[in-house]
Amino acid sequence: MARQTDRAAGMNMAMMRLRREDPRVVGSFRLHRRLGAGGMGVVYLGSDRRGQRVALKVIRPDLAEDQEFRSRFAREVSAARRIRGGCTARLVAADLEADRPWFATQYVPGPSLHDKVAEEGPLSAADVAAVGAALSEGLVAVHEAGVVHRDLKPSNILLSPKGPRIIDFGIAWATGASTLTHVGTAVGSPGFLAPEQVRGVAVTPATDVFALGATLAYAATQDSPFGQGSSEVMLYRVVHEEPHLHGVPDALAPLVRACLAKDPEERPSTLQLSLRLKEIAAREAQGMVDARPPAPRSDPDRPTGRLAEQYAEQRTQRRPGTTPPPRGTTPPPRTGGTNGGSRSGARPAPVRNTGRTGNRPAPRSGAGRPGQRTTRTGRRPANPRLLRQRLFVFVVVTLLVALGIAAAQGCQGPSRGLDDGPRKVVHQERPASGAFP
Repeated sequence: MARQTDRAAGMNMAMMRLRREDPRVVGSFRLHRRLGAGGMGVVYLGSDRRGQRVALKVIRPDLAEDQEFRSRFAREVSAARRIRGGCTARLVAADLEADRPWFATQYVPGPSLHDKVAEEGPLSAADVAAVGAALSEGLVAVHEAGVVHRDLKPSNILLSPKGPRIIDFGIAWATGASTLTHVGTAVGSPGFLAPEQVRGVAVTPATDVFALGATLAYAATQDSPFGQGSSEVMLYRVVHEEPHLHGVPDALAPLVRACLAKDPEERPSTLQLSLRLKEIAAREAQGMVDARPPAPRSDPDRPTGRLAEQYAEQRTQRRPGTTPPPRGTTPPPRTGGTNGGSRSGARPAPVRNTGRTGNRPAPRSGAGRPGQRTTRTGRRPANPRLLRQRLFVFVVVTLLVALGIAAAQGCQGPSRGLDDGPRKVVHQERPASGAFP
């Protein structure tokens, strides 16, 4: 729990118990733990009466006594109240008239971008682009409110379950304010400061664009684009040397380099960044999906759905009450489902001219009724079963005709023999002339 809370606050320090000098209640919030300390004060984990958790920052006592700081702080808090958008930690409450001014922001669970990369290594190109697109969209809302964050860096970005969130607007300034000194406090982080911040000129929304480019380079390489070193060395590199983007994916490198331009006028706007990074995130995510090996298929020439339909057709033809097509015949062609409404998965069984009547409907001619395929000669292919039936009928008829003819001949033959026989016998047995008186 302590580790998660520390990450949610975007600090690199472990969450600690309250010290003796720490307050227990600030405003309507009860304090529970220390989340860390910064140049402006101490940040605590607190909650209100409803149990809503907040990150509450109390200003240092020495800064609280400076009237110039109080007036500037009041303007910054007023500007922060106008920020609308889901990519920032919403300002919940503030008291600018307290002995030690304080403000509370929405508590955001999740690790910081710095901790995520430090523990798990650089993010993929798709993840970097997705995080950058969300942060750019959040900066659009910040800049529309007339506020410049001025300290955008990996530790001030929380990766919540609902997306990245920008936190710590404690040193945010209104657009056009000078930035190098802030009542004797160090402002910004070397390696993520823009050249105009180092020179002490007015800040603009392009200042946050520079910091976002350095943050994206860190997410992709686990290192600042200006290396490591003392604050003086880092500030010199930011102003006079080009960034090192070795390791930044090719899809992101040109856009990151444009963000890190020395001249603020040459940097893209936050809206342009948001649109471009969304395109890159979608393309890289699609590339990761396309890179996966395809699933094995039994027939590369036919889609899986077609094989499933063929299987269904075979199952339908084998159901009781249906007659499978004869072996050696070609099934009829598949037709569209225009006759009869919805299209079924089974092919129509071939019509057989057996001469019998029954449940099978008689073949009809016309459109909408599939016919049998014909051979090249234009005739239908021979049906062995039909030929056998015809041969059997022919043989039976032939036998019946033959039997009928034989019966007819048998009835006529004996009658003619009886009539002729006696006459022949009489003539043969008659004695010769003169033998009898």
